Amino acid sequence: MTIRALFPEETELIKKAKANDRVAQLMLYNQHAPKMLAVARYYIKDLQHAEDVLMKAFYKAFSKLNQFKNTSNFEGWLRKIIVNESLSFLRLNNQLIFTDTEEVFEQKQFHEIPSYDGLQENVQLWIDQLPENQKVVFILYAIEGLAHKEIAQTLNIPVGTSKSDLSRARVKLQKKINENHLKKNEKA
Repeated sequence: MTIRALFPEETELIKKAKANDRVAQLMLYNQHAPKMLAVARYYIKDLQHAEDVLMKAFYKAFSKLNQFKNTSNFEGWLRKIIVNESLSFLRLNNQLIFTDTEEVFEQKQFHEIPSYDGLQENVQLWIDQLPENQKVVFILYAIEGLAHKEIAQTLNIPVGTSKSDLSRARVKLQKKINENHLKKNEKA
């Protein structure tokens, strides 16, 4: 039985990129940039700032490409760099401010998200309207899949703050979803 790499072309590109092959680096960039821009965009409202973060993250990734072990997932490794660069951008621009609260909101049961045309188009807009602290915690929890303890360590906040910010974000998003659903029903 032979073991094959899942993406042998990508493994070869990474090998060439490690040797400073600019064409291979460009190919890796073109392959991963759209998805990584979407990740940066989760955190950063302004597309131009998200693109700046993307460029810094790719620069950092290519500068530290020798630290990447071919045994791990390149996209996951790159995603961590994008998330960290996005958080650094928010901190640097004083957009990421947490209050020291240990208050934990009651975990409410949320109804299943209604499915209808147009909902997905609005979700990013609604996430963008959340206060930065709530938005970042929501994304780290709901999209990145981090536990509250990991979020607290990443953002240097108490676990209770992570939980309460997530709860507040969920309440606000659920309200927007319900309002939008009512508007859709009124039009029908």
